[in-house]
Amino acid sequence: MNSIFNKWRESLTKTRDVAFGKVSTFFGATQINEDSWDELEALLIQADLGVDTTIALINNCQEQVDRQGLTKTEQLYSLLKSEMTALLDQPAEPELTYQPTVIMIAGVNGSGKTTTIAKLAARYKNMGKKVLLVAADTYRAAAVDQLEIWSDRIDVPIITAQPGSDPGAVTYDGVKSAISRGSDVALIDTAGRLHTRYNLMEEIKKVYRVAGKALPGAPHYSWIVLDTTTGQNALQQAAAFGKAVHLNGALLAKLDTSAKGGMAFAIKKQLGLPVLYAGLGERVEDLQPFNREAFVDGILEH
Repeated sequence: MNSIFNKWRESLTKTRDVAFGKVSTFFGATQINEDSWDELEALLIQADLGVDTTIALINNCQEQVDRQGLTKTEQLYSLLKSEMTALLDQPAEPELTYQPTVIMIAGVNGSGKTTTIAKLAARYKNMGKKVLLVAADTYRAAAVDQLEIWSDRIDVPIITAQPGSDPGAVTYDGVKSAISRGSDVALIDTAGRLHTRYNLMEEIKKVYRVAGKALPGAPHYSWIVLDTTTGQNALQQAAAFGKAVHLNGALLAKLDTSAKGGMAFAIKKQLGLPVLYAGLGERVEDLQPFNREAFVDGILEH
């Protein structure tokens, strides 16, 4: 367990040093007063928690301070950690009980989506699952090429089509192939669309529907990969995709290179999405199930 916490701490160095460094130095022997709350609120907003999340967190802390009769800012440290941890879900790793379990992955170009899918495939393969990749991002030949490279590297089969092919048709063929092959998991890579493009969002809705036609009940999971280096902008992406394809989980990419990991709190507070996995490095094995205690410990050092 210590090695896991150390890995989280290492990957969150930028977020801890850049975004939460001032938060950590806030705690001391000074008296808690109105200025204290204003300062803490400003620091948390600067750390990318978002305004709504920060206000809720401050209100919760103020209630506890009054109830417990705390007077020093140093006494706030454990309380803040506890309240921040409570803002996050601690979901169990998703169960892959359907055969095949169809997982559709959304996200904008450059978010780390394709790499994250490959890491998921490797993780599930290592769990003894028979995995199939479906390259439904037919708009960018580079996306298919990238997933094919990963397919070879991790030795997982892939379903592809010619560039410009109908992504719905590829999805249908991919799900049917997963059924015929006896696959345990089918991971569908969808086109990395800008969430502001209406026609492209309509296309991803079609992919979602087609998966259900190929296998009633599919996709069983619909997740979005969020680039943590974009901070609060990622929330706008998640909100738009959520309306299109009924998202039920988020995956954090590039956490090890981001100073904006605080946006994870807003994902839960503002979107109601649990964070399921996080990318803690470049290696395949660096995609880890989200651990809220390790996350909070990793960003808030005192």
